[in-house]
Amino acid sequence: MKIPSNARAIERYVALDIHKEYVMAGGMNAAQEWVLRPRRVEMERFRAWAISNLRMGDAVVIEATTNVWDIYDIVVGLVSRVVVAHPAAVEQIAEARVKTDKQDIERLLRLLIAGIVPEVWVPPVHVRELRALISYRWRLVKMSIMIQNRLHSLLHRHNIHPPEGGLDTEKNRSWWEQQEFSPLETLQVKQELATLYQVERHKREIEQELGRMSNSEPWASQAAYLMQLPGVGVVITMTALAAIGDIGRFESPKKAGGLCWLGCGRARQRQGASRQEDHQVRTQGVALGDDRGGVAGGLA
Repeated sequence: MKIPSNARAIERYVALDIHKEYVMAGGMNAAQEWVLRPRRVEMERFRAWAISNLRMGDAVVIEATTNVWDIYDIVVGLVSRVVVAHPAAVEQIAEARVKTDKQDIERLLRLLIAGIVPEVWVPPVHVRELRALISYRWRLVKMSIMIQNRLHSLLHRHNIHPPEGGLDTEKNRSWWEQQEFSPLETLQVKQELATLYQVERHKREIEQELGRMSNSEPWASQAAYLMQLPGVGVVITMTALAAIGDIGRFESPKKAGGLCWLGCGRARQRQGASRQEDHQVRTQGVALGDDRGGVAGGLA
C-alpha cells in the first residue's frame, strides 16, 4: 500500500467485510491493538455509521465483492486512504482454516498494517457504468441463446428443419403459425417468440447506446483507434475499453493488448464467432500490445 507523501499520517487501520445485509467493521492501530472492536453494521445504517466513525487519518481496506463500489464511494471521501483488496489473492496470502467474521476482519487488518494488501484497480464511475451495461447486454445474449435453444429442441423433437434467416424474424412469424404442434407446445412457442422478440429489441437498444457512447468522450478518441482493427466493431470495442479502463495502469502495452484480446475474444465467442475469427482477433490483440506507437499508443 503506497501512501502519498502529502497525506496525513495514518492513525487507524479499518477493515470492512461486506455481506449481503450488513458490513462487518473493525479497526486497529499500528501496534495491532483494537481501537474499533469488530461489529456488524446493517447495510441501511452504514452511511450514517461511516460518517460518525470514520475520519481523516484512517486507512481502510475493503475486500472486493459485488457491491464493493457503493461502499467505496461512501468511504473514500471520509478517510485518508482506501484500498480494495483482491479476495482470491488475500486468501492465498492469509489462508485460515477457521473463518469467522472477526477473523476475516483481523486478517485484512494485519495485511493492511503490514502494507501487503493485494490491491485491485479502482475504476472510475464511467468505467463501472460501462462495465455494468456490457454485463447486462451479456445476460440478454444468454437469455436469447437459451430461448433459441429451446425452440431448436422443440423443432428437433418433431424432425422439423428450422427456417432460414433466424427464428425470430418477422418473415418467419407466419412459418411458425403453419407448424402443427400440440396446444401446450403452441402456447410455449408463442410465449418463447414473444420473449425472444423483446430480448432482441432490448439488446438492439443497448447496442445503439454503445454506439452513441463510442462517439462521445471519454470513449470516442480511444474507440477510434480500436475500430481500426479489421473485424472489431462497436460492441467488441466497448467491451475491450470497459475491461482496460485506464491503459496507464498497465506496465507495458503488450499486457494491455492481452487484456484487450481477452475482452474481445470473449465478446466474439458470446456472439457465436468461429474459431478462425477468434484466432484473428487474438492476433490483432497481440499486435495491439506490440504496437507501441500505433493503436496501443493512441489509447494511452
